[in-house]
Amino acid sequence: MASHTIFSIFSFLLGLVLGSFANVCIYRLPLGKSIVSPPSSCPHCGSQIRFYDNIPVLSYIFLKGKCRQCKAPISLQYPIVELIVGILSLALFTRYGVSYQYILYLIFTGSLVIITFIDLHHKVIPDIISLPGIIIGFLASFLLPYPTWLDSAIGIVAGGGALLLIAVIFEKVTGKEGMGGGDIKLLAMIGAWMGWKALPFVVLISSILGIIIGGGALVASGKGMRVKIPFGPFLAMGSLIYFFFGSSIVGWYASLFV
Repeated sequence: MASHTIFSIFSFLLGLVLGSFANVCIYRLPLGKSIVSPPSSCPHCGSQIRFYDNIPVLSYIFLKGKCRQCKAPISLQYPIVELIVGILSLALFTRYGVSYQYILYLIFTGSLVIITFIDLHHKVIPDIISLPGIIIGFLASFLLPYPTWLDSAIGIVAGGGALLLIAVIFEKVTGKEGMGGGDIKLLAMIGAWMGWKALPFVVLISSILGIIIGGGALVASGKGMRVKIPFGPFLAMGSLIYFFFGSSIVGWYASLFV
């Protein structure tokens, strides 16, 4: 019992560290910068961040959200991303324990977090994440209990093909581009990791979230339909909801008709 508690704490701390690395990816990948070097620095004054100022979450609290050198504000995104990945890591460890499933799904869910924040900031989903994600997801299907390699392969084709079809129809009807290529590759990646059976739920819940959250944001901004809302974050949220709660939600829905 005590050892399980220790490992649980370790999984959360590991997630915080990986969340810090995720922040590096979120900032550097869209700019075409290396995620390995140079060391982290303040984007305002350029001063290198010392190791004791780079402790996940705690450094943000101790520094009161400001750079030690120039006192410029540090985005709240940094501790938020660290906490999200920390919680995901703990949730995955609670479900799978010390196992290859834990490691593989941590890679998948961590990628979804990185994609979410990059898409929010830049309205783009980097191929450097989604394309390798498709390949790794398919290869992982040979190790994971589910999906099978066939379900994964169908998920790749169905995921990319479904959004591509929707995008083509939307553009034909409205004359406007409604779905980016990054979203299509992202759903193919999701299909690779979760199988084709997850896709209808993921698309449905993502669309509902997009209408509620995205529509609410448009109304609040007062800019109406002139603002393009990135769909990647909603696909990522839909995937995580299905991953952790899908069976319970489907079971509850089925019970309504019994």
